[in-house]
Amino acid sequence: MTEPNALPVIDQADIDQNKTMAGLAYIIFFLPLLACPDSQFGKFHANQGLLLLILGFAGSFILSIIPIIGWIILPFFGIGVFVLAVIGLINGFGGKVKELPLIGHFRLIK
Repeated sequence: MTEPNALPVIDQADIDQNKTMAGLAYIIFFLPLLACPDSQFGKFHANQGLLLLILGFAGSFILSIIPIIGWIILPFFGIGVFVLAVIGLINGFGGKVKELPLIGHFRLIK
């Protein structure tokens, strides 16, 4: 029996064929869903990209409406989201099935 949030087992041929789309998922999350809709690797990284997009928008919105303290934290939050995006890009282009730290265990795209 597998855990509900366990990392998917993905065929190496799927990984080799869709590395580029997986890496681009951190820039435009739905691109792998359009270019390679049957790819588990593409779907995994599209999910990670969507989570990062939601985190970026929600966090920026919340911090921008909090006076002074939120405005001070906002640039550091932006740097953190950027670092997560770079980690995702490296994992996607490198052919790794690795979740993003802190947010990667959620599954929105199955």
